[in-house]
Amino acid sequence: MTTNNGSSDATQRPTTEVELTVNGEERTDVIEPRLKLSDYLRTKCDLNGIRVGCEHGVCGACTVLVDGEPVKSCLRYGVQADGAEIETVEGLADEEDGSLHPIQQAFHDEHALQCGFCTSGFVMSTKALLDENPDPNDEEIETQLAGNLCRCTGYEPIYDAVHPASELIDGD
Repeated sequence: MTTNNGSSDATQRPTTEVELTVNGEERTDVIEPRLKLSDYLRTKCDLNGIRVGCEHGVCGACTVLVDGEPVKSCLRYGVQADGAEIETVEGLADEEDGSLHPIQQAFHDEHALQCGFCTSGFVMSTKALLDENPDPNDEEIETQLAGNLCRCTGYEPIYDAVHPASELIDGD
């Protein structure tokens, strides 16, 4: 639904109402059609785990799950997520006791982060992989995570965290 903000002022930008679910919470917001999904999540939903690095879909720091699929949120508009279920890194930890999700715990245990800028994108890409394939081999892990860049760790600790994450999830 496109609205004109109830104004005849030609300088007013058009807006669109979107309905979506973010980390299990149903939301209805009015946004500009040009608002990127990453900016929507950061500004309207106050979810700052989404990092915007390159704004060209290259670094993967802005990766979120949209209907279970990893999506680089800097390449998608918020209106394109209308009706979708979105999961971000903030939605993984247990709200009640604050315990980390098994993937987050494995990344911590395996020292799979340094500066942390890229971590949420890697975590969400790992979640998409393990949701689809609970016991991936090394090649499948590298292929899945190839869309995420890290300038600090050299990738090995990140790749090494996936197997323990799988085991922690399997143990739940």
